[in-house]
Amino acid sequence: LKRQIPIRTFSDWNDVEPGFFEADLVAHCGVDPSGRFLNTLVLIDIATSWTECFALLQKGEAEVIAAIQKAQDLLPIAILGFDSDNGSEFINELLYSYCLTEKITFTRSRPYKKNDQAHVEQKNWTHVRHLFGYDRIDDVTLIPLMNDLYANEWSLYQNHFCPGMKLVEKQRVNAKYQKRYDAPKTPYQRLLDSPHIDEDTKSWIRDVHQTLDPFILKQVIEKKLTRIFRQIRVTSNVRQRL
Repeated sequence: LKRQIPIRTFSDWNDVEPGFFEADLVAHCGVDPSGRFLNTLVLIDIATSWTECFALLQKGEAEVIAAIQKAQDLLPIAILGFDSDNGSEFINELLYSYCLTEKITFTRSRPYKKNDQAHVEQKNWTHVRHLFGYDRIDDVTLIPLMNDLYANEWSLYQNHFCPGMKLVEKQRVNAKYQKRYDAPKTPYQRLLDSPHIDEDTKSWIRDVHQTLDPFILKQVIEKKLTRIFRQIRVTSNVRQRL
């Protein structure tokens, strides 16, 4: 199966159009990787840096495909490409067949080369660890709460109001690399600047942007996080007593 999925390295993302995504799973296992715990699937569009996250109970192929289908409904752009690491949750017949059916270009990184997925690795911190830290999360009832936060306030806040720079040029001069970055832009701004996005989509995303207030979004995020961490502590206390 791996022979049928071409390898894409970090240097192969130049001049890519919106719709090609890197994917990775973040484990909420704390310091104990045994037993059942929640995972977060992170999807980032390489061209615009638009990112969506999804909480999963297990990192099985069926759960990953279900999250990709949800992403198709949430994203302002269609998924044209899907790039992952070599984990069995991604490299399997079910996901491979799904991508063939949906006409999604399926690629993978080189084994043990995390730089090949540098874009999504960065978002693992800014979009998941920054939000939930490294606590163990294994309470199934938290999945809808986490997905509600991810899909609504957190996605809107990050994609509409948090700018980032993109590497434009990298040159080797003697023993060092010289890097040049573009001006910081939010994923929302990069989407509007893209010539590959139709005007109807741009008009729709502008209308959504006009309804948003980053301060209100931040307040709601804090309230929902407080509720989630309160439940995590309750679950942890119950486990310790048992």
